[in-house]
Amino acid sequence: MTGEGTHGETGTADAAASFDPLRPLLIRVAYRMLGSVADAEDVVQDAFLRWLGTDRDEVREPAAFLRRTVTRLCLDQLKSARRTRETYVGPWLPDPLVEEEEADDVTLPLMLALERLSPLERAAFLLHDVFGVGFDEVGATIGRDAAATRQLAARARSHVRDARPRYKLEKEQGMEIANAFFAASRSGDMSALGALLAADVGMWADGGGKRPAAMGPVLGFDTVLKLHRSLAVLFGKYGSTLVHTGMINGLPGFVTREADGELQTTALEIEDGKVTGIYVMRNPDKLKHMH
Repeated sequence: MTGEGTHGETGTADAAASFDPLRPLLIRVAYRMLGSVADAEDVVQDAFLRWLGTDRDEVREPAAFLRRTVTRLCLDQLKSARRTRETYVGPWLPDPLVEEEEADDVTLPLMLALERLSPLERAAFLLHDVFGVGFDEVGATIGRDAAATRQLAARARSHVRDARPRYKLEKEQGMEIANAFFAASRSGDMSALGALLAADVGMWADGGGKRPAAMGPVLGFDTVLKLHRSLAVLFGKYGSTLVHTGMINGLPGFVTREADGELQTTALEIEDGKVTGIYVMRNPDKLKHMH
């Protein structure tokens, strides 16, 4: 009995030794596929359990094997996630990731564009265009031949083209605008706030039915400014504390603690020095990983 236990522990330690260095990459793949930190962690843990039960001596490339496992688990999950999204209260946004370094160019608008793709298109695009996996391997992962996989990726690319930033925003400029946006929106300085906004600015707030948030997108300069005018009254009365400024899902933004004691993230899409998109996460379920 003791021998078996020790052998089991050794096996687990061996599996972990080869798995753990790959975990950050696998989490990134799963999160980009699912848009949920908790679901990504669950999928990667599931992949680890499968890795434990695999004859690892037979696996030539653990990274490729595990990426394939994670992608397939994500595809299974996406099939059931579609049904959940249909009943979601208000706009759905991916869980906010506050990143010190930009890992890749998958920004929040691109993640929203990925939501509109079929699961296979999404997998083909992410694996090939973002993670640099060859079409033969992508095809083997999603169960399609290389030609069909190329087509899926091309179709995905044309769908998401508009969501990819046309030019790279300097991080410093982005942070300046994020800080100015926080200051103007919280102090009620509407002329300063208006100077930051593009004419066609849009705002999306995800409260998930758990906290008050607009039930649909707020579109256009006048409408967005009007909403912020009324929010500024609430901020003035109840307060809103800045916790952190940084990159949120590849966009400049900030984390605040609001009057109800809950965290909130605001990410800003910026083009030509103006804010074109404001993405606010208020759903406490999607902010748990930040506590």
